[in-house]
Amino acid sequence: MKSKQIFSFLKAIAANNNRQWFAEHKEEYQQTKADFEQAVDCLISRIAEFDPAVAHLTSRDCCYRFYRDVRFSSDKSPYKRHYGAYICEAGRKSLRAGYYLHLQPGQSFVCGGAYYLPTNILTACRNEIMANIDEWRKMVEAKPFVDLFGTPGCGTLTDDGPSDKGFGIVHLKTCPKDFPRDYEFMHYLRMKDYAFWHRLDDKFFSKADWMDQVLQIFRLAMPVNHFLNSVIADYE
Repeated sequence: MKSKQIFSFLKAIAANNNRQWFAEHKEEYQQTKADFEQAVDCLISRIAEFDPAVAHLTSRDCCYRFYRDVRFSSDKSPYKRHYGAYICEAGRKSLRAGYYLHLQPGQSFVCGGAYYLPTNILTACRNEIMANIDEWRKMVEAKPFVDLFGTPGCGTLTDDGPSDKGFGIVHLKTCPKDFPRDYEFMHYLRMKDYAFWHRLDDKFFSKADWMDQVLQIFRLAMPVNHFLNSVIADYE
């Protein structure tokens, strides 16, 4: 992947986020977009070696549009400032847990798990965690997982950029409704999402083995993804 060209374009669009500049640099956009998509296609095929559920996907199923929907936003910038792809067995619009790759100058990261679950599905995931707490803890408290992603509430993921690592974007301050307040592992039930991420610097993507290292991270994400999807799939 030609990461230097991709980051150079993304830095430029962040500084010149208007239709005239974009039209004058449309060829650069198309080249960097195609390069990113090619990398995503390769990433999909390699993830499929350990998670066959994504084998049928292409970058077209996973890459997000670069054009922003500004209808309900105070920020009327027409273009995004990053390239992103969500590799999930049911496609990028699915609620299911998957593998996310985010390229943005100074704010790149990879992510696993599930984000923004409706209340009924979130409740079902919480119940599943309680019913299988030993299995859940074995996955998310394993040293390799904690080293990469941390523990619940350890980081932040906002528009200002991600922390170095994090587990859960939003957390309740109190016990969720209808759950036992004295539950020993309440920190897992207070989570309003089960996303976990690891930040990567721009130079990381210039390494010859960057994809191998991303795949190692996604391998750690896979068991948690499968655990969550065993619940979420029943609702889709």
